[in-house]
This record gives sequence, C-alpha cells and structure tokens, in this order.
Amino acid sequence: MVRTLMTSLAALAVSSAALAEDIKIGMSVTLSGPAGAIGQQVVDGFNLALSEKGGALGGVSTEVIVVDNELTPDVALTKVTGLLERDNVDIVVGTVFSNMLQTIFKPVIQSETFLISPNAGPSTFAGRNCNPYFFVTSYQNDQNSEALGAYATKAGLEKVFLMAPNYQAGRDNFEGFKRTFEGTIVDEVFVPLGHTDFSAEIARLAEADADALYTFMPGGMGVRFVTQFAQAGLKDTLTFLSAFTVDETTLPAVKDNGLGLNGVANWSPTTDIAASKAFVDSFVATYGKVPGGYAMQGYDTAMLIDSALTKVGGDMSDPDAFRDALRAAEFDSLRGDFSFNSNHYPVQDFYLLNMMQREDGLWQTAIAEKILDDHADAYAEDCRMR
Repeated sequence: MVRTLMTSLAALAVSSAALAEDIKIGMSVTLSGPAGAIGQQVVDGFNLALSEKGGALGGVSTEVIVVDNELTPDVALTKVTGLLERDNVDIVVGTVFSNMLQTIFKPVIQSETFLISPNAGPSTFAGRNCNPYFFVTSYQNDQNSEALGAYATKAGLEKVFLMAPNYQAGRDNFEGFKRTFEGTIVDEVFVPLGHTDFSAEIARLAEADADALYTFMPGGMGVRFVTQFAQAGLKDTLTFLSAFTVDETTLPAVKDNGLGLNGVANWSPTTDIAASKAFVDSFVATYGKVPGGYAMQGYDTAMLIDSALTKVGGDMSDPDAFRDALRAAEFDSLRGDFSFNSNHYPVQDFYLLNMMQREDGLWQTAIAEKILDDHADAYAEDCRMR
C-alpha cells in the first residue's frame, strides 16, 4: 500500500473557522505488473490536481490513501475493506479495470460511501443497477467501441475481426462495436486477461476474410499484441482500430510499431483547450512522461470532487446535497463538454486518434477527427434515477 498525504493549510484561502474536518479519499487502482502504468497515470493525474489546489479540495485539507489492488479480486476486496473500516475514508476513487470495480462495488455502496470511477465504466452499473452513490468520470465501456463502429461504417469497412480479453470491459467493447457497425463481423475472439502470446490468434486473424481488426488490449497486453501484430506483417494488410491498445501507456514501448494504427478516446494530449494544454505541459514537467486519458480522468476526478465540496461548503454530512453537487459537475473538464447522464455516466464527445512522436522524442496520441458529439451510453434509459 502506498500512502500519500498532501496537505497545505497555509495555501487555504478560507479561514480555519470555516473548515470542515479533513477529507479522506481512498484510491483503489492497479499498480502492479504490466497494467501498473495505467493505475500510475490515474494516481499522477489526481495528485497533480490536488497539488494545484494546495492539498485541499473544496478548501478542505485532503488526505489521499492509495492502495494497489494488484488486479486480484481478493486483494481488491481486502484493501477496500481496510479503506472503509480502518481508514474511514469519505470517498473511494477506483478502479482501473471493470472486474476490480465489480469486486469492490457492493461493500463501498452498502457502506453509503461515494464511489467515483476514474476509468472502469462497465455496463453492469449503467442500467437498472445504477446507484445514487456511484459516479463515473471516464466513459461507459461501450462508448469508445461505439465510436469506432460508427467510424468503420463511415469509412466503408465491410468485414471486421474482433479481439479482446474475456472480462466485463472486453465484452462491453464487443457489444458497443456491434451496436454501431453496419458491416459483417467475421469473427469474435476472446483471450484471457493478461494474455501474452498472441501467435494463435494472429494466425487466425491472418486467415480470416477481414478488412479490419477492432481490438481492445489495455496496458501490457497492448504492447505484446501490437509488437506481434507488426512482426506478422499485418499492418500493411488490415486497418487497425483499437481502444486503449495503443496509447500513452503503451506507445513508449511499441514506438514505430504504433504508427499508422488508429485509436479512439474522449481526449488526447493534442486537445485544443487552454486548460488541457497547461495540464499536459505540467504533467510532462512533473513526471517526465506524456499524460494519457487515464491521467486526464484522474485529474478531472479530483476537480469534480473539488467542485462538489466547494458547492457544499466542505460539508459532506448531507449525502443528498453532496450527490447533487457531484451531479452538477460544475468544473472545467480538460476534455471540454462534460455532463452526467441520469445514470451518473458521462455524456461527451469521442475522437479518432492517430499516433505520433513529439519533437521532444516522447510519444502520444493525436486527434484526427471527431466521431461522436455529446454521446450518451445505451443503458441510461434503464436507470431508475432521474
């Protein structure tokens, strides 16, 4: 467990008499193994926002307790229980992976503690199982693949091969792509989460009668897959469409093998918004790496909490008031347009991304075109919250 305490009472612009007790935020992310780079980006983005706020969100001194769930359900459950029962956190921020969110969801929600996901956005809690204590600042998992399905249709692609890890986010990605793609799905292949040898899957792909591949392979899986895909010589024969396979966490490893591959996201380091540009510059200066969408979402999560605490005067004693303040989302998202749907998942824009190397030698994604505008997920109509 990594414990980070960031306080700066001298930086507060309000009198001490107006302050509530310190706010404790527990953060459950994956920091171990090949997927650890994703969790670290979330933590770094959140901490950068907290630092800019002088260690105080909403004018209240804020303590952040970070735990590594190790991408293991038993560990995730044990550590979030510790956050709730030992550390008495006021808010839980987590997780990176949807299966980890599904593990911690029930104990957090049953304790009537607000749970804010900075990345995982499973369909599980977007429809009839939506919950007033749960918010997502990233996306609903289907949304990114819905954007690429729409793009593939617009681009005239007729036959697409699908590949993803066999867990909730992978299944959601398949459903999203099929929802908007009007052509033929020639094959659907699931691999185990954490899979590293794609030789059999790539051979199957090479023999398929496909125009394009759509794949979701986050973190280290993406590094392995893109490297093996390039080695097989398929870059010149198939259009490559992906969500979170080629991004700021994998590009430093795949480098030139990522060029010519397409991604999708709700944001990129090239987003033409002043606050976003300042964030990217500050992140690179602070951490020596380019922020990906994970870092942006971590930053936005901190700013959302800051806006809600400000709205309630730093007082979380009335959960209905704090919930309303979160729903209002009165902060300037780095991605631009941002609002919550009735299910507490975002309504936002999605973009086609290209891969590029910066002048300073670092690698990043770049916006090529907008695909979907003010896009809402497909499950909100089944949510009973209004």
